[in-house]
Amino acid sequence: MHQSILIGHSFMRWLVLVSLIYSIYIAYKGYSYQLSFTKKDNLVRHWTATIAHIQLLFGILVYVQSPIVKYFWRNFKDGIQNMDTLFFGLIHIVLMLIAVVFITIGSALAKRRLSDKQKFKTMLIWFSIALIIIFVAIPWPFSPFANRPYLR
Repeated sequence: MHQSILIGHSFMRWLVLVSLIYSIYIAYKGYSYQLSFTKKDNLVRHWTATIAHIQLLFGILVYVQSPIVKYFWRNFKDGIQNMDTLFFGLIHIVLMLIAVVFITIGSALAKRRLSDKQKFKTMLIWFSIALIIIFVAIPWPFSPFANRPYLR
């Protein structure tokens, strides 16, 4: 079960990244060229947040079943000494929770803004910060914290 959820979590990462990058592009273009915030833009905002929330659910399922995380919490003093266990036991989940909170806040605020320019600006700022946090928190194959393959 853990392996299946981990594969789903690994796959969903790409959907999160693509939707977030596309949302940021849409927001940048809309803000820069003072475009109207259309139904399509609103759907992109909504689906980006939804995909991030689905990924969060996958992540929580992986987290509670992970042998690395279980080891980390059972052997906390040793776990914080090893970057791999510290990363998956604490750093990864905290940063990803923060990123999803930023996406959620950005989405909710953008939805409630009155002007189209403010909607795009809000999405651009909050989603960009979330993307930076996500890039740091993903265990890329080249990451100095913990590395995993691009796909499981």
